[in-house]
Amino acid sequence: MDEITLYTWIGFILFMIVMVIVGYISSRKMKNIADFATGGGNIGPRVLGLSFAATYLSAATFLGYPGWSYEWGLNNLWLFLAMFIGGPTGVLMVAKKVRKLNTNQKSLSLPDWLGDFYDSDIMRVGTGIILLFNIFYIASQFVAGARIFEYLLGMSYFSGLVFIAVIVVLYVYVGGALADIYTDAIQVVIMAIAGLAVFISGIVIFWKGSITSTFAGIANNLSNQNENLVKVFNPESVHFNSFAMVLGAIVIQWAFASAPHLFNKILGLKNEKDLGKMINTYIMVTGLCLLVLFGGIFARVALGDSVETSDLALLDYIIWAFPAVIVALFGVVILAAAMSTTDGLFVSISTVFANDIFLKFLVKRKIINISDEKANRIAFQISKISVPIVGLLSFLLVLQPPKHMSDIMWIGISGIAAGTLGPILHAIYAKRKAPARAAELSMFVGLGSYLVIYFGGIIPSTMSAGAVATFIGIATITIAAFFIKPKDNQKYNVEEGNN
Repeated sequence: MDEITLYTWIGFILFMIVMVIVGYISSRKMKNIADFATGGGNIGPRVLGLSFAATYLSAATFLGYPGWSYEWGLNNLWLFLAMFIGGPTGVLMVAKKVRKLNTNQKSLSLPDWLGDFYDSDIMRVGTGIILLFNIFYIASQFVAGARIFEYLLGMSYFSGLVFIAVIVVLYVYVGGALADIYTDAIQVVIMAIAGLAVFISGIVIFWKGSITSTFAGIANNLSNQNENLVKVFNPESVHFNSFAMVLGAIVIQWAFASAPHLFNKILGLKNEKDLGKMINTYIMVTGLCLLVLFGGIFARVALGDSVETSDLALLDYIIWAFPAVIVALFGVVILAAAMSTTDGLFVSISTVFANDIFLKFLVKRKIINISDEKANRIAFQISKISVPIVGLLSFLLVLQPPKHMSDIMWIGISGIAAGTLGPILHAIYAKRKAPARAAELSMFVGLGSYLVIYFGGIIPSTMSAGAVATFIGIATITIAAFFIKPKDNQKYNVEEGNN
């Protein structure tokens, strides 16, 4: 066993001990489905802001995105702009209004919130089914964990995949949202330190007397390898080969801020007045974490085109630039990033089955006729049983490792955004509530258009395809709301409802 493997095992074991302790404490506080889904709605702003950032970033930030930087060069810094502008803008536009509306609704998830707002079981169940696209997202995080175990611990890809899947499933099964939120807060602090360390390391290693000269030298090195690596729009890039593609990336990052597992974080905030503190914390930490994108650029400068798999470019650079103990620490950071996103996704999907479909549809409509106490008890069990089922499906999806883990992730994100953002934005910004049928039409048209645009090969970028489909969904509900007459009980002024 070499030094890197030894230190990685030590670091990983210590990390898991901390996570188990927090998970155990959280499980003692978790009594019902509300605790499992949102932490009981009693989380402070700083902790929730850290958790939001951790869940927003994921392992793609530390493997997939630096891999894009390695493969496509400086052009990939458009992603920094997209994530740093698009994400926070989306949060600012959605979070406050959603939290205010939910003061009365007291919904536990996105399908629950949309179903309650539009008084539509089709919206509730349909959105719940759309959230199964998150299986792609979970699968991409499993890939990240498997790659770490494969590369740093000497496991096979399959063994690493089994290991990360079992760890995450057991962890979420025990701890639910409380464990998710508090461990995320711990994980993202480590991630932010790692992002800053990677950025500083490249400046120190390639230093040429000044910041300007240093980055000029980096750009010259890249240009000598391939002039496309320093172009504003790299024609070889799948995601940033034109201004339209960049705009699409910004739009889908904006839409991503309303993703279901992030939506749940907003619903978990204890006090609406603390939302500003939560968002400020999220923005500051996200900026530090995104500095890791430079790691892929530094890898290209240091290692040329010798990296076998672009998703592993950052790890190759870290091994080249740092001592073994620091390499092991970075390995733990990437595992933390994978877990911080994956546990939130599991909680989001399990809440769909337990609360949105079972409690709010099957029990409420008397399709299953049982007492409230028994229904809540069963729902709690469903939320936990669904975790290993979703884990198995995600595991099977990536038995063969994908070329780019981030593309797998964005299949899930874009599909959900396309089907849900139209009804969300209309709910919080329109002066009058749209008829349920208009929201339902937006859901089906948005998702359907994404499937045609991306899987039909019309737009090859998962992000840009998602952005176009999202706009189609928004346009659909806006137009349909003018032509579809609401039912008598749906004639409701949204502005009055927000007061």
